Amino acid sequence: MKKISILLLLLCFNLNPRIHAQEYYQNPILAGWYPDPAITDDGNGNYYMVHSTFAFFPGIPIFHSTDLVNWEQIGNVLDRPEQLNLEGFGVSRAIFAPDISYNNGTFYVTCTMVDGKGNFLVTAKDPAGPWSNPIWLPEVKGIDPGLFFDENKTYLVYNSDAPNNEPQYSGHRTIRMVEFDKENLEVISDNRILVNGGVDISTKPVWAEGPRIYKENGYYYLMTAEGGTAVNHSEMIYRNKNIDSEFIPYKNNPILTQRQLDPNRNKPITSAGHADLIQDKNGDWYGVFLAVRPYEDDYYNTGRETFMAPVKWENDWPVFDLGGEKIKYQYPLPEGTSIEKDLFPLNGNFSFRREFDKDSLGLSWLFLRTPLEKWYKLENSKLILKTRSQTVEGTSNPSFIGHRQQHLNGEVSISLDFKAESEDESAGMLAFQNESHYYYLHKTLENGKPIVALAKGTENGSTIVAKEEITINDSPLLLKIEFNKDRYNFYYATTKNNWERLAKDIDGKYLSTKVVGGFVGVTLGMYTTSNGEKSDNSASFNWFEYTGKDEIYNEMD
Repeated sequence: MKKISILLLLLCFNLNPRIHAQEYYQNPILAGWYPDPAITDDGNGNYYMVHSTFAFFPGIPIFHSTDLVNWEQIGNVLDRPEQLNLEGFGVSRAIFAPDISYNNGTFYVTCTMVDGKGNFLVTAKDPAGPWSNPIWLPEVKGIDPGLFFDENKTYLVYNSDAPNNEPQYSGHRTIRMVEFDKENLEVISDNRILVNGGVDISTKPVWAEGPRIYKENGYYYLMTAEGGTAVNHSEMIYRNKNIDSEFIPYKNNPILTQRQLDPNRNKPITSAGHADLIQDKNGDWYGVFLAVRPYEDDYYNTGRETFMAPVKWENDWPVFDLGGEKIKYQYPLPEGTSIEKDLFPLNGNFSFRREFDKDSLGLSWLFLRTPLEKWYKLENSKLILKTRSQTVEGTSNPSFIGHRQQHLNGEVSISLDFKAESEDESAGMLAFQNESHYYYLHKTLENGKPIVALAKGTENGSTIVAKEEITINDSPLLLKIEFNKDRYNFYYATTKNNWERLAKDIDGKYLSTKVVGGFVGVTLGMYTTSNGEKSDNSASFNWFEYTGKDEIYNEMD
């Protein structure tokens, strides 16, 4: 009886250590498609991280943390049209693999505009911005540029073509380096090949990329990804004592991969690579990297996400300390760290609701390509989008504002005021993967009467999957999408909490990276179009609500 009383007392006063404090952080640390993480610090306990955004605007979100666990988005590096005009780019083109670095009061982001002008650099004194306009680097032929500041010199390392542009096999690449003038922001040497193909060219390694250089323990370390960004992704490490000497690979490479594991394992995390290393204020090392959470046989809709794991040093080599072969969904918190509850959630299960009652949109909202005109406004606690001719099937900038799908299971809903004036006009909610793979739950007209319909994007336009005639009074139309791994359900309501299901168990694999290709995940958001016709109409959105319902894997227990 006494033991029961003591246990009840502990529970009532929250003295049980498992209840009192969360002792681990959650992977992914940034859920949803935040691929290609790069990280730096300013030497004063502040850490900054950036990610790829491809043909979405604004480009390159930048996050800040003081402990590597609690992250807050503080800006976007490319947030002005003169910095980033994405007109005409495919969804998975344009902004690839930014790198961030800091030196003597200045922050640098290097990046590639694929299918555009190539490699560039921007700078800022304040990482929250403003950042400079791009400085183009025409001498740097390839992708994934990154700066390394040595004591008296600065170097830029990047992925490039095979030697003499004569590949021995498909995917044969090199890692190259040039000397860089950090004052005048220009290349000042010929390039030098550091890696030809990969660790062992006799095995025909593919896609050596994402290079990083570090200086530690009297060595220069070169870390690169290898194997492509899918299930064979891996991270390799090399070193030398003199940066002008040959970089020698670690005999136990790779230092990070999941490619050797059973693809049918429980709760898999796969495709790990494209990593960056950082030392925390306690002197401990961590690595951030991209990986994915497939729900079945390499199918995933959340895209490449950002994970973090401890790093240990073995004989002066950095090695990811995964606690076994598998990447874990939880790792112990760094010493002296706790989870902050008042930040906008980025991982675990969470819900949020946006009422559009601010003067500006939040930093996490995305446009498809650059809005070169102001076709949206925030007014009277509503987000109002002009109904324009552009569509998500084209390569221009449609009236679409979205948020990443950050969970395998969850739902998103909106409140819409819209009256179509022709059958070309529509407004509603989009689950978007690329120009030909999307689901569009919307209100429109058919035979002069209002309907709610579900359209499926295809290579030849869109087709209607389901539709219902509706009667609308003065109340808004409510729309909801449920996503349950490979199944999506679509609902509407003409009165509050009176949901009607329009379509059940629609194929979610159709929105997966395995089916679609490319480098992004699903983006969920608000959309209106007149489908190529001129329109003076607009759609008013009263709120946007998102709820994640994933199982949280507590592997530390």
